[in-house]
Amino acid sequence: MASKKTHGQHESAGAWAKRYHQASQAALEAILRPYGLGPTQWYVLYQLAHDGPTRQRDLVRALRVERATMTGVVAALVRKGLVEQIPDPVDLRQKTLRLTEAGGELWARLPDPIARLRAVAFDGVSEEEQAQVARILREATERLAHHLKKGSPPS
Repeated sequence: MASKKTHGQHESAGAWAKRYHQASQAALEAILRPYGLGPTQWYVLYQLAHDGPTRQRDLVRALRVERATMTGVVAALVRKGLVEQIPDPVDLRQKTLRLTEAGGELWARLPDPIARLRAVAFDGVSEEEQAQVARILREATERLAHHLKKGSPPS
């Protein structure tokens, strides 16, 4: 039989945040699978569709992924003909990404997976409650990040 402490940890906000993340990732993958896209590929397309041509290194920062991960994601999108890489005229190592015509057409056909996830996950939850959940998670995340930035793990 699990102790009360162990049970409490499995019912904590952090545990539920992790479960929500895992469930939402699985749902996002299921929504995008028929279009031949993964979640990170979708986020790259989202950024390019909304912000226009963007330097690849800026996407690494914006999406908080490793450079090697972004390289693989971009290579897949280029191979699919959805994105093109434009060398920087000053520094040929730097690339700017932009949607191709095919990428723009696919983007126009794609459902909004985030809206679909929210509609299911937060069905019956008021906008005020959703805002409160977001605020609490944002503040907790910021406190942890600040604490880690100071060089010490949470005690």
